[in-house]
Amino acid sequence: MPNDNVTRLIQPGFFDDQLTEILRNGARALLAKAVEVEVADFLDQHADLKTQDGHQRVVRHGHLPEREVMTGIGPVTVHQPRVRDRVAGAGDPGRIRFSPSILPPYMRRSKSIEALLPILYLKGISTGDFSEALAALLGKDAAGLSASTIGRLKDGWFDEHAAWQKRDLSAKRYVYIWADGIHLEARLEDEKQCILVLIGATPEGRKELVGFTDGARESAHDWRGLLLDLKRRGLDASPRLVIADGALGFWKAAGEVWPKTREQRCWVHKTANVLAKLPKSQQPKAKRALQEIWMAETRVAAELAFEAFIESYALKYEKAADCLAKDRDTLLAFYDFPAEHWKHLRTTNPIESTFATVRHRTIRSKGCLSNKTALAMVFKLVEGAQKSWRRLDGHNQLPKLVLGVTFTDGVEVIAKSNDRQPTTAAA
Repeated sequence: MPNDNVTRLIQPGFFDDQLTEILRNGARALLAKAVEVEVADFLDQHADLKTQDGHQRVVRHGHLPEREVMTGIGPVTVHQPRVRDRVAGAGDPGRIRFSPSILPPYMRRSKSIEALLPILYLKGISTGDFSEALAALLGKDAAGLSASTIGRLKDGWFDEHAAWQKRDLSAKRYVYIWADGIHLEARLEDEKQCILVLIGATPEGRKELVGFTDGARESAHDWRGLLLDLKRRGLDASPRLVIADGALGFWKAAGEVWPKTREQRCWVHKTANVLAKLPKSQQPKAKRALQEIWMAETRVAAELAFEAFIESYALKYEKAADCLAKDRDTLLAFYDFPAEHWKHLRTTNPIESTFATVRHRTIRSKGCLSNKTALAMVFKLVEGAQKSWRRLDGHNQLPKLVLGVTFTDGVEVIAKSNDRQPTTAAA
């Protein structure tokens, strides 16, 4: 029993969370075990190496000084084993060195924390408030993330983004490209209030961020500048198909830079545009009718469903019917590509799904983000998201498109050798 009645108050930035402490202790033990296993494997690999007097050349040699690594559950203490090469000295280039793959030298924070920092910045947290915000998330021991540290990290992000913007594209080719203008909630410093984004599919079926920049209401001038910049850096091969919404600025620029590229309008955007011209009572039925078009198995069936929609709505809802009819060919372009790709080609979802999280992680603050800062932060977020992007279904069909093979209703067209008349066969 204490002899006084003094109550200890919880200090700002401090919280006593037994579960977090248990998790941290478990992470510390698992990390130590993983490093021990890795050093044991390293010593086994060099077990045949001997010194001149027959002793083991590579041996354990105590531990390095303890260091803390900031993780998503707060700081975790690391006690890394030291390995000694008995033959080579410290300055010898032939010296055998050990560095655990899960714990690189000089690592001070985990990748999850690296991803968290640009998110917090886009959320509107200033560099001076990072320490307080991270203390609330990671505990009072969240050291090493002062305003100056955040400033240095930001400078590094600017450099990474600048290097990425200047990368050589001469060895790149994209079969499909998705384009969209993303309006962030964070305000930019001038009239350029959106981010113009291009994502491409390589012949191997992998999706990559091709390019992005700030733009003024998706103008043709800004889109043209982005496309020409890619061309100047070596992206000479035009994509076979470009998927985008109805933004006239993009299509005007794409028609000038990629005149031979086919166009596919996004069905999600088109559906929203058509339904917006109908009363709410008619929208559910109209949406089902639109789905019958893009879900049809063949172009002929899609054309019939298309005509049925026009006939049903043209009399009373002429604007809705005209909105659909004016883009008939570009809405049905996907039928001339492999059926396995249709679900990827009918919408700009690769961009929308990626930037949905970016939108949710930005707010309208009292001040404005500089365009340079906004682009660098978005680049870091997309760079992290890109690692989890799935390959396209039916990616084995993409090289055929590069070689000029044609498809009808999603099926490869094969010409007979005797009469050269095209027939269809399953791909």
